[in-house]
Amino acid sequence: MTYRLGVDIGGTFTDFALFDEGGGRIAVYKRLTTPADPSVAVVEGTAALLARENVPMAEVDAIAHGTTLVTNSIIERRGATTGMLVTEGFRDLLDMGFEQRYDLFDLRLRWPDPLVPRRRRREVRERIASDGAVVEPLDLGQVRESVRDLVDSAAIEALAICFLHAYANPAHEEAAGALVRREFPGLHVSRSADVFANMREYERWTTATMNAYTQPMFDRYVERLEHGLAALGFTGRLLLMTSSGASIVPETARRFPVRALESGPAAGALMSACHGRALGLPDLLSFDMGGTTAKGALIRGFAPLKQYDLEVGRVHEYKRGSGLPAKLPVIDMIEIGSGGGSLARVDERGLIRVGPRSAGADPGPACYGRGGTGATLTDANVVLGYLDPDFFLGGEMRLDAHAARAAIERDVAAPTGLDPIRAAWGVHEIASEDVARAFRIHASERGFDYRNSSMVAFGGSGPVHALAIARKLRIPRVVFPIGAGVMSALGLLASPLGFEVSRSRRVFVAGLDAGEFERNLAPLVEEASGFLHRAGVADPAIVCRLDMRYQGQGYEIEVTVPGGGSGAGRAEAFSRLGELFRAKYAEIFAETFLDEPLEIVSWKVEAAGAEAALGYHGIRGGARGGAKRARRVWFGDAFVECEVLDRYALEAGAAVEGPAVIEECESTCVLGPGDRAAVDERLNLVAELADGEGE
Repeated sequence: MTYRLGVDIGGTFTDFALFDEGGGRIAVYKRLTTPADPSVAVVEGTAALLARENVPMAEVDAIAHGTTLVTNSIIERRGATTGMLVTEGFRDLLDMGFEQRYDLFDLRLRWPDPLVPRRRRREVRERIASDGAVVEPLDLGQVRESVRDLVDSAAIEALAICFLHAYANPAHEEAAGALVRREFPGLHVSRSADVFANMREYERWTTATMNAYTQPMFDRYVERLEHGLAALGFTGRLLLMTSSGASIVPETARRFPVRALESGPAAGALMSACHGRALGLPDLLSFDMGGTTAKGALIRGFAPLKQYDLEVGRVHEYKRGSGLPAKLPVIDMIEIGSGGGSLARVDERGLIRVGPRSAGADPGPACYGRGGTGATLTDANVVLGYLDPDFFLGGEMRLDAHAARAAIERDVAAPTGLDPIRAAWGVHEIASEDVARAFRIHASERGFDYRNSSMVAFGGSGPVHALAIARKLRIPRVVFPIGAGVMSALGLLASPLGFEVSRSRRVFVAGLDAGEFERNLAPLVEEASGFLHRAGVADPAIVCRLDMRYQGQGYEIEVTVPGGGSGAGRAEAFSRLGELFRAKYAEIFAETFLDEPLEIVSWKVEAAGAEAALGYHGIRGGARGGAKRARRVWFGDAFVECEVLDRYALEAGAAVEGPAVIEECESTCVLGPGDRAAVDERLNLVAELADGEGE
C-alpha cells in the first residue's frame, strides 16, 4: 500500500491529511504549531498520525507541505541580515518606492520599512540599457570590495543583486553572482532577474530582497524538516507548495523561497476549485478561517483567480499600496486579521475590535489553559456555546470555559458595560462583519458578483462563521466539505508539480513575425520545462501567456496563447493575437479601440504536471468524544436549545434543519434557525440559508 501526506502549517495549528491511494480513505489530524521551530510540529505530528493509523513510514510515497513561514518572517521581520548591490546612482530606490500616496487624505501616512536598510546597500559601477545593450561594463573589483565591506561591517548572511534593466540582459547580475558565490561561499545570493525577470525596477528589487531576506531561514527550515522526516524513515518525495497553487521540489524551493509567500492558503483555494468542479459550481467564494487569520479567494470558471502582484506586511490592512510589493505568480487572495486566536479589545472610541493581533499557538486563547489571558474570538465562541469545551480536537484538547468567560468579561464586557454574553456576541459578530467587508471590497475590485455564487467554507473556525457571513453577503448556499478543518492539507494532496517563468520585453505586435514570436517564447518554454524535468515530469503541460496593451497605456492585461504546448500551435495563435487581445479587453472594459497598435510587455510560460488524483470516499478523525448532547447556543438575542450532531455519523442523503451544531474533530458547523443542510454523495454538507435571507 502507498500513502500521500499533506501537511499545512498555520499560525495556531498544523494540519495533516493522510491519503490511502489504494483504499481511497483519508485520515486527518491537527496539532498545535511550534512557533520556535515549525518543523518540530510537522515531524512529531507525522509520527503521531502514522502511529494512530498503524501506517509504516516506508509506505508514505510523498509528503506535500505548505507553510506561511516565509510570509510571517517578512511581516515579523525575523529574516536574515541582508545586503544589497545596486547600479550606481540607484541606492535610494527602495526608499523612493512608487513616489505616490496610497491615501491622499491621511496626514499620518506610513510605509513599511525596506527589508534592506540604506546602510547595507552598496552601489556598483555598471549600466545596461532598456534594450539590453551594455552602456558601462561591470566593475568586478568594486563588487568584490563592496561585498567584503558588507560581510565585515554588517555580518550579512544574504545578498540581493539588483541591477538596472537586468530583465533585458542579466549578464552583469550573473557575473556578480558568480564572483560572490566563488569568493564568499557562505552567502546566500539572490539575483533580481533570476527571481522574477520583469521590468519596473522597484517591484523586481523588492521581490529579490524578500527572496534574499528569507533564504537562509527557509534553507535551514527545509534542512531540519528533511533530517527530521529521514529520522522517521521517510525515503519518498518531499514537495513544497508555492503561492500559485503548484508544488516544487526542495531544491527549487530553497532557491526561490519567495515563491512560497502564500503557500498554505493557496492550497485551500485550490481545493475549493476542486470541489467546485465536482459539484458543477463554476463561481465560488473560498473562505478559510484558521487560528490566526482568515483568507478569501474568488473561483471563476472552476479556477482560482491568479495575479502577479502581491503585497506583504501592509501597515494598513485594507489599503492597497501600504505594503511591500512582490512580483510573482500567486493565487489572488485577500487576508483578514480575524481568526480563532485574534485578540478582542475595546479601542479608544469605546468600540469592540477583533484582531489583527493574535494569541497564536503559544500561549493561545485564554480557554486553551496554556498561559494566555487575552480574550479571543475562540473564547467568545466558547461563551456563546458554538464550541464544546469537552470536544475540541475531538476531545484530545479540553477548553477552559470559565477562563474564556473571565477573559471576555475583563477585556470586553467591563470596558463597554455589556453583559458578558452580549460582549461575546459582539466579538463574534464584528469578526464576521470584518470578513464580509473584506470580501465585498475584494470582489467589487475584480468585478465578481458573488450574489449568484456559492461559498466553500473551511478551516478550524470557518464553518462556525460561514453562514453568518453568507447572510451579510446575501449568498444563498454554503458548502462545508468533509474534513473542512484541514482542507488546506487536503489541497496539498491535489496540487500538481509546476513552475512559471516570465521575462519582460516590450515589442510592437506589428513589428513581429511568427519566427520572432517563437524565438521569444521557446527559451521560456525550455526554462520552465527544465524545472519539471528535474522533478521527474517527462512531458509537462505548457501554457503561454502575454501581458499586452494598447500603445501608450500604462496598464497591461493578460492574454492566454492557445496551443501553447507546441511550436505549431503558438505560430497559429500569433496570427490571432489582435483578435485574442480585443476579446479579452472587451471582457474587462466592455469596449475596444480597434485601430490602436498593440504592444507585448511581458512573456510568461507555465509548465505543470498532472493534478494528483484525490477521489476519497471516507475520512477518519481522532477520538469521537462519546455521544452528542443538545446544548444551549446563542443566536443573537437568546439562547436556543440546539441539536448537536456527529458529522461522521451523517450519511449521504441526510438532512438537517437549523438551529443545529454539527461537529467533527477539526471544526464545527453552526446552522441558524431556519437554515437547512443536506449531505451529498461526496459527504459534503451543503447548507441553504433560511428562506429569503440569501436573495
